Amino acid sequence: MKASDLRNKSVDELNNELIDLRRAQFSLRMQLSTQQLNKVDQVSKVRRDIARVRTVLAEKAKQA
Repeated sequence: MKASDLRNKSVDELNNELIDLRRAQFSLRMQLSTQQLNKVDQVSKVRRDIARVRTVLAEKAKQA
């Protein structure tokens, strides 16, 4: 996921994307705690994606 792709989305789409990422993060945390997660790097990738979405949302709020 790239920030340039996120900037082309609307605020509602970004909020939906953020909700999906938060659900994925919760699922990954549960898998990690029960030692069922094989790809541990997925946790950091989802965290970075959440940060990207929140940054773009903040930029859009600042412009409005």
